[in-house]
Amino acid sequence: MNYRKNKKGEDVSLLGFGCMRWTRKGGRIDIEKAEKEVLKAVESGVNYFDTAYVYTGNEAALGEILKRNPGLREKINIATKLPHYLIKSKAGMEKMFQEELRRLGTDYIDYYLMHMLTDTDTWKNLCDMGVLDWILEKKRSGKIRNIGFSYHGHTEVFCNLIDVYDWDFCQIQYNYMDEHSQAGRKGLRYAAKKGIPVIIMEPLRGGRLVSMLPNEAKKIFSSAAPERTPAEWAFRWLYNQPEVTCVLSGMNSLAMVEENVRIASDTEPGSMTDEEMQVFEQVKEAISGKIRVNCTGCGYCMPCPKGVDIPGTFRCLNEIYTESRGGARREYLMTTAFRKNKSAASQCVKCGKCEKHCPQAIEIRKELSAAVKELETPVYKIASKGISLLKLW
Repeated sequence: MNYRKNKKGEDVSLLGFGCMRWTRKGGRIDIEKAEKEVLKAVESGVNYFDTAYVYTGNEAALGEILKRNPGLREKINIATKLPHYLIKSKAGMEKMFQEELRRLGTDYIDYYLMHMLTDTDTWKNLCDMGVLDWILEKKRSGKIRNIGFSYHGHTEVFCNLIDVYDWDFCQIQYNYMDEHSQAGRKGLRYAAKKGIPVIIMEPLRGGRLVSMLPNEAKKIFSSAAPERTPAEWAFRWLYNQPEVTCVLSGMNSLAMVEENVRIASDTEPGSMTDEEMQVFEQVKEAISGKIRVNCTGCGYCMPCPKGVDIPGTFRCLNEIYTESRGGARREYLMTTAFRKNKSAASQCVKCGKCEKHCPQAIEIRKELSAAVKELETPVYKIASKGISLLKLW
């Protein structure tokens, strides 16, 4: 297993275990199966395990596996998350944190994240509740070893969040199709330049960069040299970048663990050739051939006077045509509604300012109207209103 360093100079396995996708039986996590996969991963050198308060039964399952295997806790780093959108006070933070410790059967968390931190307003709201003193006390007592945040959204806001606190690490969605969206390569490099380790989630977009690839893209990968699966190509694209600290994989079979460990054990940053990198450009072009809006995510259309996340909206609209309607709508809800200052396409007043700056000459107002019809369904409107009323941002 290859390792990269955290902020303290400690080794973090290049491959991380995303526990969210463990196999379930009758709605419950199959502990016996998950245990075998965890032990195989640890035996192979994986030391970073990611879970969260809101992953149903997940923390408790990991806690049970640790309980069954004395000495295992000392061999791994546990990453879990505070669902700040469910928190209304400092006392609420403490209550939820203690519940997580109980579920996991541990008295400290190695990597603790503000789950899905949306923007600086949300962070300010947490600061007003006393999160800074709370974090300081937890770090002084050793209950939390590293503090960070996970993020979905566009680059500018991510960079702003990087600057508001002395983070120990962060976690972003990043893959070869999100190179210039979400936090993107620019955000990755911005964090790394500040010495902040970056954990990668959704390296395969929830498996969609494997199971939902257009046939033309599959053919490009299958005919490329050396011979690799689409998943291996995607992981190697990430491992090739020195700014990437650890890549999470939702492994749910021994074969998957073995394969992912192999890839993470024989790759080095900067090792991919120009010819190999060109394969990704061909695949992206094949996928882009099915998109609706030719948006490159450059951001020249931003900021919108009304707060619309134009590149993010087009990313989700395109996902309907390249991946799945349900996935696109979930991502749109997550990136536009779960924030104090919403960024939905329906906020567009058709001023046209954005179109004057678009290098692709996109009819932005027209496409935003299409996005409203496709993405802002009755379910979205109800959920968005509920998020606002309950202040879940």
